[in-house]
Amino acid sequence: MDGFDLSSLRDWLPLWRTLLRVGLILLIAWVLLKFARRLIRIFRNYMDGRVVDPEDRRRIETLARVFHYIASVVITLVAGMLALSELGLSIAPILGAAGVVGLAVGFGAQSLIKDYFNGFFLLLENQIRQGDVVEAGGKSGLVEEVTLRYLRLRDFEGSVHYVPNGLITTVTNKSRGFAQALVEVGIAYRENVDEAFEAMRAVGADMRVCPAFSDKILEDIEIVGVERWDDSAVALRCRFKVRPLEQWNVRREFLRRLKTAFEARGIEIPYPHLTLYAGVDKQGHAPAFRLSQETPS
Repeated sequence: MDGFDLSSLRDWLPLWRTLLRVGLILLIAWVLLKFARRLIRIFRNYMDGRVVDPEDRRRIETLARVFHYIASVVITLVAGMLALSELGLSIAPILGAAGVVGLAVGFGAQSLIKDYFNGFFLLLENQIRQGDVVEAGGKSGLVEEVTLRYLRLRDFEGSVHYVPNGLITTVTNKSRGFAQALVEVGIAYRENVDEAFEAMRAVGADMRVCPAFSDKILEDIEIVGVERWDDSAVALRCRFKVRPLEQWNVRREFLRRLKTAFEARGIEIPYPHLTLYAGVDKQGHAPAFRLSQETPS
């Protein structure tokens, strides 16, 4: 009985050694994953402490998430191949089959491959960061997540858009460096343009010293001039150089204050005017308009 037990133990010993090695590989992979996450977190915190620009912080956060994803994929794949090798499964046929399958799938999943390539260059060229406001792939909104495959945007209404990176051909980033709050107003043709410009400059100067907007506006108001002649108004244009993402708030506040300033100065903000023409008879005489109003009984 003792000999039988010892022989059985010898038979099971290689299997236990294999399982032990597989377990050791998985344990090392788990430790490496933890170490990689901790290392990326330490690197992110270190870089955050060395930069003061919020845009640089958003870029660091985006790159940290991508590095975390890449590290997880690489460590998992290497650990899986080593574990299969320890179990006696040859990796070469698996890699060969994976190559053939990958080639076949590649023809049918070209859009997916394009997503990853575009996503890689979007991050490499620093076109988009988490927290930016962009227009991409026909959608616009706040960038909540940037991955190698897709871009997640949340628009002003709160709707979330998932834009595959392969569909992004042009990126319009509205939150880099500075922005311009472009404002266009109309005044009546009989009003003095220079007086309207003076009112616009006065409102802009007040906003520059206002505590709520002084840190948002980077430069004094720039009067662009008369933009065009509309059917019922003279269109005037000006702009403010502001901090990123503040252009809409500054524009709304400027329009609110400018309306009050125009009213105080008696400058008319016109409504569209319509001239009615009744036509003429054969003798060239135009009939008179008759406005009738029924008297209530």
